[in-house]
Amino acid sequence: MPAPSAHDAEFTEYVSAKASWLRQVAFLLCGDWHRADEVLQIAITRLYVNWPRVRAAGNADGYARTVLVNVYLAERRSPWTRRVVPLNGQEEPPVTDGDLDSALDLRRALARLPARQRAILVLRYYCDLSVEETARTLRCSQGNVKSQTARGIDRLRRMLDTPAEEVWS
Repeated sequence: MPAPSAHDAEFTEYVSAKASWLRQVAFLLCGDWHRADEVLQIAITRLYVNWPRVRAAGNADGYARTVLVNVYLAERRSPWTRRVVPLNGQEEPPVTDGDLDSALDLRRALARLPARQRAILVLRYYCDLSVEETARTLRCSQGNVKSQTARGIDRLRRMLDTPAEEVWS
């Protein structure tokens, strides 16, 4: 068996360092751990195939995030996903700070949003991207990001019966 190349070692180091963060982003997008792991596996494979280009671009986190969101959105458009019914009692991720009930309510409400709206909110508020960076990641206009952000927050606020400024605090 050939020795791992520097390319492989660098890729392995990156994925090892970022796996937890990427998995959490995937979970917030998908709403359940099993789908998140599948989406993440595909995204990591695509990241590996394109690693030389990713490394040359100098923004591995941005590239990984974009691939993850694109894989998630493509998976949501696939007809087979509409036939899959998640089991009740899916494992919930640990909440390390804040109010546990509020965090779980927010995750459940987030999972009820349309896929693209959910992706915009996750990128804007979990990944802390600007409107411009979110638009570039999703290949859409900044106006679309702004309107979908406003609609998503309004919908979350109504689902949670919470004032808008408290939804993401």
